[in-house]
Amino acid sequence: MPAHDSRLDSLVIGAGQAGLSASRHLARRGIDHVVLDAGERPGGAWQHRWDSLSMEDVHGVADLPDAPAPGRSDAPANLVVPAWFADYERRFDLPVVRPVVVDEVTSEGELLVVRAGERTWRTRTLVNATGTWTQPFVPHYPGIETFAGEQLHTAAYPGPEHFAGRRVLVVGGGASAVQHLGELAPVADTLWVTRREPVWRTGDFDPEAGLAAVTLVADRVRRGLPPASVVGVTGLSLRPQEREAERLGAYRRRPMFERIETTGVRWADAAFEPVDVILWATGFRPAVGHLAPLGLRSPAGGIQLEVGGAVQGAVTAVRDPRVQLVGYGPSASTIGANRAGRAAAVAVARRLALPRPARELPEGDLSA
Repeated sequence: MPAHDSRLDSLVIGAGQAGLSASRHLARRGIDHVVLDAGERPGGAWQHRWDSLSMEDVHGVADLPDAPAPGRSDAPANLVVPAWFADYERRFDLPVVRPVVVDEVTSEGELLVVRAGERTWRTRTLVNATGTWTQPFVPHYPGIETFAGEQLHTAAYPGPEHFAGRRVLVVGGGASAVQHLGELAPVADTLWVTRREPVWRTGDFDPEAGLAAVTLVADRVRRGLPPASVVGVTGLSLRPQEREAERLGAYRRRPMFERIETTGVRWADAAFEPVDVILWATGFRPAVGHLAPLGLRSPAGGIQLEVGGAVQGAVTAVRDPRVQLVGYGPSASTIGANRAGRAAAVAVARRLALPRPARELPEGDLSA
């Protein structure tokens, strides 16, 4: 492990899909780096997903560079993907150090200083790939602290058996809410509330639609706004396994309540619904608190990125070009994270003024 006086060319924080992609591309270019990962073992956020989420259920896992993703199956995603990540780290001898929880990143002259407890790394460039899983978002509503039932977030979802025979209120308008309702409606009494009317996708989600969605998110980070979810702008659709929940009426959405009371929730018109559980499927926020000392945020509240040609290649922080953010904003998806990993390595090499390698992936290669 590099000592505190070592000077690296680059350092990656996070060993999920984006971090592994970035590390592989940095290694291809001969760039001296380490990857600091907070997890006790490989797998990133995938190792924490609920047991009932199978590889058939996930929306898709993109290939890593030089390694095709596992195919669809009934096997739990929280076992299959971490095993794939672990094999990838071993096969390409990626320099992952764990468990390391980064506390802060500061600037000292031309170097960035990464601190984790008593350990310190100094680096010329940084690739941040910390994702969102450690920052679940729960909005505050009046009375939330008085609720006598159970409240939990998607991040702690234990599977449908936990809710059998109970009345469950699912809050949120994204894909996770749809999936949860699909599992819960056959075994529990469910209610669904969202802030906005859900937008259902009727056609296929083709590459053109995907690019349009990502471009909307890229425009936000270009202007320094907090990034919206890529999935959040693509629309919702039901899979075959959710048709039973649809038949049971689980997707008849109600508008948001006004307040939470001891045994349920109340709307502005005084209507009241008793519930045993509130399941917050309300998304996540980027885990970038450790970057706060660098002052990367714009007055609008987000980290402004340089947006050039390919929108998923928008990775460079405007306020400090030594910092690349992958899996943030327009690259917050598995395909986007892989493309961003390549873009980050290109940006790092340019920053270090290193020559391009002899072997380079084609620009359109999704494994990049």
